[in-house]
Amino acid sequence: MKYRVFILKDAEQDIVALYRFIALNDSTSRADTLIDQLEDKYMSLAELAHCGHVPPELERISVFTYLEIHLKSYRIIYQISDKNVFIHCVLDGRRDLSDILHERLLR
Repeated sequence: MKYRVFILKDAEQDIVALYRFIALNDSTSRADTLIDQLEDKYMSLAELAHCGHVPPELERISVFTYLEIHLKSYRIIYQISDKNVFIHCVLDGRRDLSDILHERLLR
């Protein structure tokens, strides 16, 4: 089944912040490469929307409506609704994400 993939505002801001951080602390070339890889990964959800798993931080509190996929240490948090995939977060998995996930997804 083919899904439409939508990047929500919070996820878009996450991607911009990641780009800026890597461009400032490494190089714009590496930032460009990461953004391209992230886009390829989340766009793959158009064909493989159910390939993700429930984030452990949400599973512990019995929230099963969100899934995640990974690219390197980055976590892409999304939700499936009908034939749509909504990307909610693109986060560095090296951070403690419990508070961020609760704040954003359980508002």
